[in-house]
Amino acid sequence: MSSGQTYHTFNVGVEKRPTFTDKKEYKRALLTLDYYRFDEVSISLSEVLKLNLEERELFLSEIRKKKKIVDIFGYCFMPNHFHFLLKQLVDGGISTFVGNFSNSYTKYFNKKNGRMGHLFQGVFKAVRIENDEQLIHVLRYIHINPIVSSVIYQADLEKYPYSSFCEYLGNKDGVCNKELIMNNFLTAEKLKIFTFDQIDYGRRLESIKHLTPE
Repeated sequence: MSSGQTYHTFNVGVEKRPTFTDKKEYKRALLTLDYYRFDEVSISLSEVLKLNLEERELFLSEIRKKKKIVDIFGYCFMPNHFHFLLKQLVDGGISTFVGNFSNSYTKYFNKKNGRMGHLFQGVFKAVRIENDEQLIHVLRYIHINPIVSSVIYQADLEKYPYSSFCEYLGNKDGVCNKELIMNNFLTAEKLKIFTFDQIDYGRRLESIKHLTPE
């Protein structure tokens, strides 16, 4: 992968088994996403979380002063997979980031659930984004994924806390670099309309996916 380029990266649980099963696991995934986007992370997230609150906040404030290895344009955590929309800022940045995320979260998940072994299927997939038009369409696909996969109802998408859609609507703070995306829409309301516009089409594609070759 080339620095300065943006990629849609994703991976699924081994044998499509669940990878995020409760609020604690989703919350840990979000923390992991936030932590490993920075360069020269000196200790693991699990060690950071063992610090007392004052030490932890001081450490994290210092981490956030470091340069990033990726820009996150979007993300979505689903019951058995994840989607990230990432711009690589340094050589090897995406591989390092996704590898650190997967390894850290897998260790947490395995310890919490008394299991061993891989959680995600092999090496993550990455598809390069060719232009801004493709970028916003892929982001929309990522954001409506919980609806077309029947994880939530359409009315609940704006409140779904495990994707970047809430960030773009201003409903929560987060990790995304939103500037490039919002330059295409100017307002959150226009982005919202654009996102909801293709939900029915997305559902139709999902309903026939099993009829098409992988």
